[in-house]
Amino acid sequence: MNKTELVEKIAAGAGLSKVDAKKALDATMAAIKDALVAGDKVALVGFGTFSISERPAREGINPATKAKIQIPAKKAAKFKAGAELADALN
Repeated sequence: MNKTELVEKIAAGAGLSKVDAKKALDATMAAIKDALVAGDKVALVGFGTFSISERPAREGINPATKAKIQIPAKKAAKFKAGAELADALN
């Protein structure tokens, strides 16, 4: 499912126009992104939790040249499914 299909599902499920559903989805994604950038977790009960995972710097190997390279530390977004979502999938 892509963003357009998701907007259509939201519009149909909530009785909104596609324009309003797109605005709501965009606002939701922006709020989640802003919270993660600020270092906060976003917990949606029954759905899951978005959080930031910090990966330390490490040494890797360039597969083409076999030379050792330094991989810098970075932050990555992480999602952990909630119990209701996990149960629905199984």
